[in-house]
Amino acid sequence: MKDAYNGYARQDVVLEPTGKGPLDGLTFAAKDVFAVKGHTNGAGNPDWLRTHAPADATAPTIERLLASGARLSGMTHTDELMYSINGQNVHYGTPINPKAPGRIPGGSSSGSAVAVAAGMADFALGTDTGGSVRVPSSYCGIYGFRPTHGWVTAEGVIPLAPSFDTVGWMARDAEMLLRVGEALLGAALPAGEGSKKGFGRLLFAEDAWGKAEAESAAKLLRFRQELEAANEYAVSVQSVNIAPEGLEEWIKAFRTAQALEIWETHGEWIESVKPVFGGSIGERFVFASKLKPADHEPQLQLWRTVRARMRELLGEDGLLVIPTVPGTAPDREVSGEAVELGRFHTMQLCCIAGLSGLPQITLPAGEVDGAPIGLSFIAGAKQDLKLLKWARQFAGRMGERL
Repeated sequence: MKDAYNGYARQDVVLEPTGKGPLDGLTFAAKDVFAVKGHTNGAGNPDWLRTHAPADATAPTIERLLASGARLSGMTHTDELMYSINGQNVHYGTPINPKAPGRIPGGSSSGSAVAVAAGMADFALGTDTGGSVRVPSSYCGIYGFRPTHGWVTAEGVIPLAPSFDTVGWMARDAEMLLRVGEALLGAALPAGEGSKKGFGRLLFAEDAWGKAEAESAAKLLRFRQELEAANEYAVSVQSVNIAPEGLEEWIKAFRTAQALEIWETHGEWIESVKPVFGGSIGERFVFASKLKPADHEPQLQLWRTVRARMRELLGEDGLLVIPTVPGTAPDREVSGEAVELGRFHTMQLCCIAGLSGLPQITLPAGEVDGAPIGLSFIAGAKQDLKLLKWARQFAGRMGERL
């Protein structure tokens, strides 16, 4: 299919299935950070492309999907070195959001979300460090999943901040998201683990709901009411405040810990090559270069505290309900201070799963002013398949309202 949305970096990178299985006959795209033997990943930056060699092996996640019967149908655009959630790229252009062409698609897995939303692929792989699957999925009106940190191998994937990096995926319906999850998580999940019982507790994070823009909050309210009223979803429903320190402090901790790892991962290459970055992304790398762990122990300790607290709160049977992002996608021409302000607000919601390393699914939840919004569910560690199955049930119940 012709790429009319600038979603692909390379449509000619194609791999045929190596086996038969539950994904027979399906096509998928992969963010241009997943290794494919003989292909040189660009990671959204021409200088990265110029200074790196073709991969000598294909990423295990891609190999697993091929073995399940799916066909790789191209590599998709990403923000430069994955260090953004907007999807804008000064070198290759911003992919067009099929559901809201006048707005950004979200990133950094921008091309993957666009390929799925436009029907150019049945599903797509992305990476999610700070929101890079969840944000574009919400903005493009599709389903997106970030797994428990480390639960899907990141081998053969260009890293950003390894303590936060995850391999995620996107699809147009919850059933497809689950099928891909079964293919990728099956080998990681011992039989029966994490799925012995359903979710007994629905938790509405009031401090997170308070970050939603008024019109989005009003639209999401009907889903909240459905969840609160139908006892088939959980035994109990609770309202909680998850961040006594304030989500503003959580995002500071996340950005600091992430930036420290980003510079450790890419600082040497940046200082050696001196690549050309787009304005806001370049500024973030400069910020990262100036940080020293010893100066930020309070933020690093908060990260550890949040991780332990959230895992204890959710356990095996808790499900946290939050807006995916504050509202709809910003205008395509957003720039300057507006970029960083929007990112700060969005990351306050995205950092919850990021800091805690927990699985999160985002579901399309209607539109505001003609642009999609998303609703998210966060489960306890390694409850990934149970979350995907639960989301399929919920999406089926809500039908066309999703």
